[in-house]
Amino acid sequence: MPPSAEPGKAGAPRILLVTASLDRHARELRAAFEGLGARVVVSGLADVGFDTGASDGLAFPTLGETLPDAVCVRTMDGGSFEAVTRRLSILHALGRLGILVSNDARAIEACVDKAMTSFLVAQAGLPTPRGWAVESRKEAERIVAGENRALVLKPLFGAQGKGLKLIGSVDDLPPAGEIAGGVYYLQRFIGHSTAGRWSDYRVLVSRGRVVAAMRREAACWITNIKQGAAAHPVEPDAELEELAINATAAVGGDFCGVDILKDASGRAHVLEVNSMPAWTGLKKASGLDIAAIRAGDLLAALAERRREGDARSSPAPALVPALAPAAS
Repeated sequence: MPPSAEPGKAGAPRILLVTASLDRHARELRAAFEGLGARVVVSGLADVGFDTGASDGLAFPTLGETLPDAVCVRTMDGGSFEAVTRRLSILHALGRLGILVSNDARAIEACVDKAMTSFLVAQAGLPTPRGWAVESRKEAERIVAGENRALVLKPLFGAQGKGLKLIGSVDDLPPAGEIAGGVYYLQRFIGHSTAGRWSDYRVLVSRGRVVAAMRREAACWITNIKQGAAAHPVEPDAELEELAINATAAVGGDFCGVDILKDASGRAHVLEVNSMPAWTGLKKASGLDIAAIRAGDLLAALAERRREGDARSSPAPALVPALAPAAS
């Protein structure tokens, strides 16, 4: 089953916009893609199935007889471990079929699992607070006791600042039965306040460059916008930008929101990398149309991929001898 036609020909590029719900961000993305001439089909991955009897092995109730030209993943449906695994497998399958998927399944997996994010960022040699992920309360207690400093307990698959807990001693650790998934994910706490205010940075990376940034500020050490933090514009910062770009590359992403915190000495550290970032605060702080940037970059990546494919499929030009024999 071939992808849909090239831009400007029989049909505009067909974009599968994957989202758990048609929220404001998804509506902005749909409008941005359509404003750039693309055709958009909105679907959750729960609605896509495997079908080994189909020509491509996948069944798209809303796509008709053609595969999408590209997939833009906004958010994924929650569900059981089995359901989420199946949905990620659909993204893996689309990639194997040669479809541009952004972000792809490997990047999403690396970012959804905070322990893997920390592992990849640290392996890339980037500054990040030391982190641990263990399934034993006894081991978690050993880590807390050995650190003799504050740690942050985070849900391994959490988002939007939900479920965070500051751990100052072993007594602060919740019972194993209250830990999501039975995993203790701990990270050294390096935050500090200035005049009772706490802040960090969200830097948005798209196609290998920083496209927007903001400073988040709150009266609490949890500085997520969803938890009530304020978004402030920031001047260009080469250190933050380089760190965000490298962190995005470390997880294999092409559109990521990177959370960065400066410690008391002013050194920047990567806290998390988000493969499905929201942009309410970024849009307010920067004044930029983030959805338009996202859509434009994905379509540019699709066009670049097609040009490279055309170049590979074009026959090599005939070689002309440097010295041609004289005509008789």
